[in-house]
Amino acid sequence: MTDTVTRGAFGERIDPAAVRLERMLPGPIERVWAYLTQSDLRGQWLAVGDMDLQVGGKVDLTWRNDELTGHKEERPAGVEALHRQESQVIRVEPPRLLSFGWAGGSDVTFELEPRGEEVKLTVTHRRARDRSQLLGVSAGWHAHLDVLAARLEGHDPQPFWQTWTELRAAYDQRLA
Repeated sequence: MTDTVTRGAFGERIDPAAVRLERMLPGPIERVWAYLTQSDLRGQWLAVGDMDLQVGGKVDLTWRNDELTGHKEERPAGVEALHRQESQVIRVEPPRLLSFGWAGGSDVTFELEPRGEEVKLTVTHRRARDRSQLLGVSAGWHAHLDVLAARLEGHDPQPFWQTWTELRAAYDQRLA
């Protein structure tokens, strides 16, 4: 894996069914919060869709990863062009914390902490149902966070699927 493919540090397995990733991003915190919660901004690095920012509020996400970076590349075999997921907000404390449900009974939490002119973003994905999901979300969050960092820094992101494929293989080794 080259530094041109992955920009951020690898996630850390914090228990058998959970991974945590951290990134330092250009602030202010309100800007990063907007990229987490506003559909048009979130769609530039993760997925579009409505998010009712209250506990129990609906989260409706639609991924179009083929369109994230502007690179024409082949999607990995078995991966759909469009993926949709509905869940609910578990916890929300604007602009510092957002947690919502994920497929298969897992959940994801975003924590934001101002650090001078930067913001520390910590993403924790818990209760992965199996190793395959843990590998998928580890590589997925890593690749998506690389896109987010590039967008916030004003750079063009690397090809998404190439990055994800290489990261999944790397996480397969790291999380053995």
